[in-house]
Amino acid sequence: MKRTKKDKSVATTEEKSVDTTDVETVPPTDDVVDAIEAPDGEPDADLDAKSAPVDRAENGPFDESEANAVRPYIDLGGVKILPREGLNLRLEVEESSKRIVAVGLDYAGSSLQVQPFAAPRSTGLWHETRSQIVEQITRQGGTVEDVDGPFGPEIRAQVPVAAADGSGASTRVARFVGIDGPRWFLRGVIAGEGTSSAEAAEKIEDLFRSVVVVRGTQPMPPRDLIPLKMPASADAAPAE
Repeated sequence: MKRTKKDKSVATTEEKSVDTTDVETVPPTDDVVDAIEAPDGEPDADLDAKSAPVDRAENGPFDESEANAVRPYIDLGGVKILPREGLNLRLEVEESSKRIVAVGLDYAGSSLQVQPFAAPRSTGLWHETRSQIVEQITRQGGTVEDVDGPFGPEIRAQVPVAAADGSGASTRVARFVGIDGPRWFLRGVIAGEGTSSAEAAEKIEDLFRSVVVVRGTQPMPPRDLIPLKMPASADAAPAE
């Protein structure tokens, strides 16, 4: 898919202000992870290699140092989201700890779940994480396919989903994508029309490209989830 370099000094016409007091909080889905497991045994050069588009620094996903400072990002701590018309934001919250463990974005008929993780400076996490995802989905009875996507290697899967009423299980199609950045790793899970429609896929991929990861300067163990937070205006909103 051909992409053109964007001028980061000019805001796009799609950018809109949003009312962050309406941010929805929901329980985490089965796709959420708190930390990525370190592989056993000796280091593997192939698994440790970074995986990211060659134009990542120019077209995203961005490191905080690469983002346009004048754009009206929604600050969620470990990530910043660029608002756009038709975008709905959900924060997946762990009930026991009240900790935000993932950001869900509904846009143009698709959903995108993002999680930022701390990563080593010189090595990546996506190759080893893909192996863990394949193993987990296969163990649950799902099917997976490794493909070369617009961000590099990705997983397209049929993921088993238990029915809420306990009547049985079905499957949903999901795309697992990942980007190794400078001292961070960004994992995304795409569902909905972005798994089957080229037009919808391009829109949700552009949304993933626009995400800014805020690694911060604090020491963090590699593979730990970078802390997420409620947007300031939503945090200050009175409870209903």
